[in-house]
Amino acid sequence: MDRDADTRPRHLQIAADLRAQIMAGVLAPGAQLPSTQQLVERYSTANATVQRALSVLKDEGFLYGRPGKGVYVRDRQTFVVEVGAYLAPSPQGYSYRLLEVAEVNVPAEVAEILGEERAILRRRLTLRDGDPVELTWSYYPLSIADGTPLAGRAKIPGGAPRVLADLGYPGREFTDRVSTRAPTTEEVEGLALPEGVPIIRQFRVVLSHEKRPVEVSAIIKGGHYYELQYHQVVD
Repeated sequence: MDRDADTRPRHLQIAADLRAQIMAGVLAPGAQLPSTQQLVERYSTANATVQRALSVLKDEGFLYGRPGKGVYVRDRQTFVVEVGAYLAPSPQGYSYRLLEVAEVNVPAEVAEILGEERAILRRRLTLRDGDPVELTWSYYPLSIADGTPLAGRAKIPGGAPRVLADLGYPGREFTDRVSTRAPTTEEVEGLALPEGVPIIRQFRVVLSHEKRPVEVSAIIKGGHYYELQYHQVVD
């Protein structure tokens, strides 16, 4: 067997091809999908295989059926998520649910960056228009955050960036490491992920004056129809 061959079941190969076309705009939002028979002929496969592929994409929210009319592409475009360090809540946009605030022993990769083994953890769920967008674990050095609103169990107007700035540690730059992997059970349940959907993990480090790390966050998003948008101006 060719080691480079795609060994996934045929219905998953077809679902992947259609998913890519939807995300690239080849199949436009609201467009009717070709008939099942046309897809059978296009992919040289059985009717049942096409139906399984369509079922996968319906579960992921890429397609929906209209009884007696056919199958259609989801109405909205790919969900583009800005990567700014903080997104202000708004009635029609982003909102937050604070899930946990605690003083914790930090993971090794966080301790190495912060230079401290204890930190304040703020864990939250971000929503947009009521839909879960991301789960975030944010760690703040105990030497900075202890006794501040960052350690309190209430939402913070203006978010953590405002508190850090008030404390004399404004965010001056941040870096993201981006990776993908299979989700944990907590992530599947928290983000309502369909079966088989990977997550996008951003590992973010926020630096203040003299490159002091003041926040380390693990940001988890569903990878089924989200994109990260980065913008850079080159002088």
